[in-house]
Amino acid sequence: MGHQDSPNWVVFTDLDGTLLELETYAYDHAQPAVELLKTRQIPLIFCSSKTRTEQEFYRHKLKVEDPFIVENGSAVFIPEGYFDFSYPCHHSLPGYHIIELGAPVAEIRRAVAELRSRLHLTCWGYADLSLAEICQLTGLDEAAAQRASQREYSETLLKADFSPEIFRQFRQALAQKGLDCVAGSKFYTITGRGGNKGEAARLLSGLFQRKWGNILTVGLGDGLNDEPLLAAVDYPFLVQRPDGCWAELRLPGLEKVAGVGPAGWRSVIFDYLLLDGRCEKNSEGNLRRG
Repeated sequence: MGHQDSPNWVVFTDLDGTLLELETYAYDHAQPAVELLKTRQIPLIFCSSKTRTEQEFYRHKLKVEDPFIVENGSAVFIPEGYFDFSYPCHHSLPGYHIIELGAPVAEIRRAVAELRSRLHLTCWGYADLSLAEICQLTGLDEAAAQRASQREYSETLLKADFSPEIFRQFRQALAQKGLDCVAGSKFYTITGRGGNKGEAARLLSGLFQRKWGNILTVGLGDGLNDEPLLAAVDYPFLVQRPDGCWAELRLPGLEKVAGVGPAGWRSVIFDYLLLDGRCEKNSEGNLRRG
C-alpha cells in the first residue's frame, strides 16, 4: 500500500443487508474480510442510512477507525487527524470534523408533518413513535432503537402506507422543499437533496486522492438506494437479497455477487479484491475471480 506505482484501495459499503444481515444485523460472516482490510490498511468506509450513533456502535465492534457517511449521504464524519492536510468542513464534534451535505432533521420533520396533513398521508417516523413501537417495527432492542432515533440529517418512515401514485405525489412535494425520499431495504428515508451516498463517496474519494494520488474505489450494496454509491465507484458490487435475488439495478460494470448480505460481502473481499492489489477484468469487461 502507498507505493506510487500501485493503486491504493478504498472500500465503501452499505450496512443493512450488505455488511450486516438484514434481519439480525449480525456481521459474523463478514468479519474475517473486515480484518483482512484492516491488516492491509485498506480504508473501510461505512455509507448507510444509519445514524452517527448507530455507525459508531459498529465501528467500535469491528474496530474500524476510518471516515464514515451517515444518513444516506447527508454528512461525512472524518476522525480528527485522519488526513494530514486541511479541507473544508462545516463544524466539529469531539473527535470529528464534519462535512454536511444534507438538511437538518428539524427541517425535514416539519416538512413531513405538513405534507402528512395536507396530503392525508398515513406515515410515521421516529419522531412520532414511542420507543416500544420503534422496537416492534424495527426488531431492534431498546439500546439499538435509541441509537437509531438519534437522527441529525434525516427522518425514516417506519410506518407508511403509500400507493405508487401517493408516493409520487409525496416525493414531488418533498422536492419542492429541497428534500427527497428513497426506499431502503425496509423503510423510507427522507433527506435533503444536497447530498446522497454517491455525492458523499465522491467527496471522500477526492480527499483520499489528495492523500495518495492513485486510488481505486470499491462499493458494496444490496438495494436500490445504493445506486448512487455504486455509480460513484470504480468497482461496484451487488450482494444477494435474502430471497436469493438481486435488486434491479443496471449500472456499467456492476458485478452481481453470489451470497446473501455479509456472505456476499466476504466473497467480494476474498474472491474479487485480489491480494496483489488488483481487480482484473475478462475480455467482456467483467471482473473475474482471483
